[in-house]
Amino acid sequence: MRGAPRRALLLALALDTLGEPPAPAHPVVWMGHLLRRARAAWRGQTPRAQLIEGGLGWAAGVTLSTALGAACGRLPWWAQGVALKPLLARTALLRAGAQVAAALEPGNLPEARRLLSWHLVSRDTADLTASEVAGAAIASLAENLSDSVVAPLLHARLGGLGWAAAYRFTNTADASWGYRTPALEWPGKVAACADDLLNLAPARLSAACLLLAAGGRGFRVWRADARRTPSPNGGHPMSAAAGALGVRLEKRGVYTLNAAGRDPDVGDLRVALTLVNRAALLAALICLLPLPRRLMEARA
Repeated sequence: MRGAPRRALLLALALDTLGEPPAPAHPVVWMGHLLRRARAAWRGQTPRAQLIEGGLGWAAGVTLSTALGAACGRLPWWAQGVALKPLLARTALLRAGAQVAAALEPGNLPEARRLLSWHLVSRDTADLTASEVAGAAIASLAENLSDSVVAPLLHARLGGLGWAAAYRFTNTADASWGYRTPALEWPGKVAACADDLLNLAPARLSAACLLLAAGGRGFRVWRADARRTPSPNGGHPMSAAAGALGVRLEKRGVYTLNAAGRDPDVGDLRVALTLVNRAALLAALICLLPLPRRLMEARA
């Protein structure tokens, strides 16, 4: 499978500065609808039956997404760029973080909590302090740098729009089903494991780009804390951001990254927005580099 042309990636990044397409025309929204319908059809009562249902649902969705993406990959480069754009969301991510910061700055904590929950995290935000809101936003910005920017670009560059679409469906399935609750523990397991696998390289590239954007600050924290989160991938960019900013990122009862750091505040969130944007641009530049000749020959 051929990777997407570099000019298609550039066009997608340029189009991303305009924001997201309307929901009726957004393929990730379509994926969400498909995942909700699949979940409504689940009938399995035993863990084994639930695992099979969830696995088959993920397999069907990823097969369809890959086929549609591969079909788009046969279009002219500019059409590939248009098709790739909805699969990444750098501008939307940064705008979401900026909205939380804008609410925190005048001390509007209830609105900051609402925006954090609406745009960035799935956890309950009702009793978070201002520092915890800032920290959760920073952590989400770092993790979603990988999920929403680096991973789609990297998969598109290496395997074309088919790979990028398969990744985006898997990531959306994990966000919808990948929770350790009684209802989702088994049905969402295949999607969660597939998402872990597909994010192995993007998460580490994201951490490296965050460290580079910070001039190397945070390297020791990243080495020490990258594996302290339940996710095998999320801890990499989050710990890199924590070290680069010198802040402690904590989710109560789940993880603490850079325990010796200071409590984050809205100023740190503003710095994080700049750091994540620079890291995203660095990652884009890396994805635009010519592919090694051996890799090109292997895929020919």
